[in-house]
Amino acid sequence: MGDYAEFLKGKATSDEATGRSDIPELNPMLYDFQRDIVRWALRRGRAAIFADCGLGKTPMQLEWAQHLPGDVLIVAPLAVSKQTIREGNKFGVDVEHSQDGNRAGRITITNYERLHHFNPDDFVGIVLDESSILKSYTGKYRTELIERWGSRPFKLACTATPAPNDFMELGNHAEFLGSMRRTEMLSMFFVHDGGETQKWRLKGHAENEFWKWLCNWAVMIRKPSDLGYDDGAFILPELRIHQITVETAAEKIDTLFHMEAQTLQERQAARRNSVEERVQKCAEIVNDDKSPWLIWCNLNYESQAIKSTVPAAVEVTGSDSDDHKESSMMGFSSGEFMRLVTKPSIAGFGMNWQHCHNVAFVGLSDSYEQFYQAIRRCWRFGQENPVDCYIITAETEGAVVANIKRKEEDAERMANSMVEHMHSMNEANIKGTAKTVSEYKTSNDRGNGWEMYLGDSTEILTGIDGDSMHYSLFSPPFASLYTYSASDRDMGNSKDIPEFMDHFEFLATELYRVIMPGRLLSFHCMNLPTSKVRDGYIGIRDFRGELIRLFERVGFIYASEVCIWKDPVVQMQRTKAKGLLHKQIVKDSAAGRQGLADYLVTMKKPGDNSEPIAGELDHFAGDIATFKSNGRLSIDLWQKYASPVWMDINPSNTLQKKSAREEKDERHICPLQLDVIHRALQLWTNPNDLILSPFAGIGSEGYEAVRMDRRFVGIELKESYYRQAVANLHIAQESKQHDLFTV
Repeated sequence: MGDYAEFLKGKATSDEATGRSDIPELNPMLYDFQRDIVRWALRRGRAAIFADCGLGKTPMQLEWAQHLPGDVLIVAPLAVSKQTIREGNKFGVDVEHSQDGNRAGRITITNYERLHHFNPDDFVGIVLDESSILKSYTGKYRTELIERWGSRPFKLACTATPAPNDFMELGNHAEFLGSMRRTEMLSMFFVHDGGETQKWRLKGHAENEFWKWLCNWAVMIRKPSDLGYDDGAFILPELRIHQITVETAAEKIDTLFHMEAQTLQERQAARRNSVEERVQKCAEIVNDDKSPWLIWCNLNYESQAIKSTVPAAVEVTGSDSDDHKESSMMGFSSGEFMRLVTKPSIAGFGMNWQHCHNVAFVGLSDSYEQFYQAIRRCWRFGQENPVDCYIITAETEGAVVANIKRKEEDAERMANSMVEHMHSMNEANIKGTAKTVSEYKTSNDRGNGWEMYLGDSTEILTGIDGDSMHYSLFSPPFASLYTYSASDRDMGNSKDIPEFMDHFEFLATELYRVIMPGRLLSFHCMNLPTSKVRDGYIGIRDFRGELIRLFERVGFIYASEVCIWKDPVVQMQRTKAKGLLHKQIVKDSAAGRQGLADYLVTMKKPGDNSEPIAGELDHFAGDIATFKSNGRLSIDLWQKYASPVWMDINPSNTLQKKSAREEKDERHICPLQLDVIHRALQLWTNPNDLILSPFAGIGSEGYEAVRMDRRFVGIELKESYYRQAVANLHIAQESKQHDLFTV
């Protein structure tokens, strides 16, 4: 398996810089914060700049590109290419446009629609202008960029809206940049609570590590002061929202009263019926004004109607040629046209239209991102006038504006959270003062017949004599299902199952070494549900079988197992798994499943057992009332214990964990019950045997071992659990002494 220390180093979530170490002098025309971001991105080599509209993403990406050791391709939305070329001329950077797949110079720019024509081997680096195009994990551009361009040593992703309401887009950015696969990000930092398949949340203990990892390859900035710089010229003017509601003609409505739309179909019908009224209101506002106007529509018939009522308007539609789209948008930029009518999906990204301070929405979609980007074409840093935004809707459309407002508030919270979490780390990274500190504590405590260690079980076991343990019993981490700490030494902090198994194999190898020949090891586990987003399918992972095969690889023999029954109703309530819902069985039982049982799997180290286990089957760990027939307790008990399914384990008979739980701890759905521990120790150990738990938790195995006259060695990585384990072992020791005096 190699060196454990090297494995942990490789497991660390930090993504090492691969860029330039010798950073040249940068363009003095850049602002201080822009120069520092470019220096950081050059050192990184593969980076993301999440900068709000108007903060200068274009000059930053151009400066980054011109200092790379080879040719660079910039990919941008339609019509942004000429704007970028113009910006390059301003900053003294030569940029050439190409559509046929040929390099046009040191820095070539093309549109996303032409990307497939270019050979990645012709370029040392690639820049994604408006990288939010990576949003859809099934989108063609995402797939092409990751699969064809993933090997480029220099990559830069730039956007203003990295993830307004969805962490998945961050995963797509990380995968494109080569920092981590999206599925790995989910496994390491997020947990899926069942129910809605797209609902993922940050694991409690993974939160800080997630933001630290993100800051390693991305910078988030909404204004210069987010990174500790003076905001200076980067203060937005006033945005004045004018909401205008028009009344639909009565003859266009099928009901006696104007009913507010509730469903999507009803909202679409309301929009069709109110086109004339909304367009007329827009024309009244626009036609009498001499200044430039940007008019946004959502549907084709809205755009067509505006074109006919606003004579000066130039229309850009999805069916237009690329040349027409580009010339129209550039004509509006230059002042050749004073009215531009189009959709946010066509022109809502990348364009800089600060010369315009009047915006009208004749139609709205439910996409907040499109709404935000559309407004930001004009309302951005560099705009010198207050921006007036007119939102024209019908009273029958329903709460479309309120819905956008709600999404805006959600996006604001998300963005503020990102800035808040990333502020200090980003500032340190950008200014070159970041330091890496890895906290790892060890300790040791002991009592009469037991010893507890705080630390990494793999490392601590290397100091224990070989062939010294009579038995090992534990419940291992369930891959990345739970995260108990932020440490890379925590096996739950694994980016995928293979990494978890590699980590576990180091421990399994040490366990094989310390267990006596002919003696046993038992682990408590369950199989794991899979996720469509993370695993690619909805089903069950044979986690039990994978652990068995791992222990076989290091030398153990698969000896026996027992299935422990669990209530599927309780499991459904805890996990919200759709496959366990009664309504799912009624709807389509092919998508249903049974509950997931627990397993106690026992492995054996080859060789002869020098200390036979005589057997202590003299009392039952459970309901003893069922066992006192004919004075043959041990035989009846053996028959009960020998059953391949234990139906009578009390799921609530566990050590009290509340005092050890921390606020960010995930609730474990498969705790190791005291009844299971007691039965295992009865079956497979003698009094005074030495029992080992490499995942001691709060000391459940040790608690029972001490009370049953066994000796115990426990190891726990999490400090709060360790402290509670020591307390519980003292309680067990005192309880045992009390029993001796009261017999």
